[in-house]
Amino acid sequence: MSAKHPIIAVTGSSGAGTTTTSMAFRKIFQQLNLHAAELEGDSFHRYTRPEMDAAIRKARDQGRHISYFGPEANDFTFLEQTFQEYGEHGRGRSRKYLHTYDEAVPYNQVPGTFTPWQPLPEPTDVLFYEGLHGGVVTPQHNVAKHVDLLVGVVPIVNLEWIQKLVRDTGERGHSREAVMDSVVRSMEDYITYLTPQFSRTHINFQRVPTVDTSNPFAAKAIPSHDESFVVIHFRGLDNIDYPYLLAMLQGSFISHINTLVVPGGKMGLAMELIMTPLVQCLMEGKKIG
Repeated sequence: MSAKHPIIAVTGSSGAGTTTTSMAFRKIFQQLNLHAAELEGDSFHRYTRPEMDAAIRKARDQGRHISYFGPEANDFTFLEQTFQEYGEHGRGRSRKYLHTYDEAVPYNQVPGTFTPWQPLPEPTDVLFYEGLHGGVVTPQHNVAKHVDLLVGVVPIVNLEWIQKLVRDTGERGHSREAVMDSVVRSMEDYITYLTPQFSRTHINFQRVPTVDTSNPFAAKAIPSHDESFVVIHFRGLDNIDYPYLLAMLQGSFISHINTLVVPGGKMGLAMELIMTPLVQCLMEGKKIG
């Protein structure tokens, strides 16, 4: 952790809603007049899409599984080094993984490839990471220890699968069968590398639908924010003003110690109200937990 060059990481599965959280943080940075360096977790994938497809086939032939959740498909070493370098010196490198044709065309590339590595802009006030592994820990790596504010975005698993299915079939051109195969193939890595991160976060946002999601693979639409609640759990934070949040977020309630439940439609507002003072503390060189 670094008081001079703080790092904020939003971690969660692809399709889990981390993008919504990122939008809230960008608004906070703008309000506080902060210049943030942004880092995408997909930048640290090892393989282009064709290379990953080949790696999946090879692993299947060997009776193994490989997924974007695990270390075989990601460079955890470079991710940790990047966090450490930014925390110490305010420097690092970034690139983009181009998921779709719309993303790839401006770079004159094809989907499923990377842009070249580029230095992060300098100077910046904070590093903002969004991706799969902002809090990952393995016997060889500890990314989480470099993060000053770690936020998890964790919808219940059926909702997460619905979001992934709708996005990957509608936006990325994958077949329903391919997405279902990806979910099954990824499960061991999901349990081993992704889930434990949410016990290291300072805050978890978990969206829970209030409509039937019993069969996520038959769903044709993602439940809306108004068709859900968001369970917000705080860990190791002593300066959360619960009375203020309850007053500002109508329809919210305390469900358990350190746990606030808000209507899904107020998720963005809740994030701004909760995160703004925490980001201010980081900018003042204070630890938040």
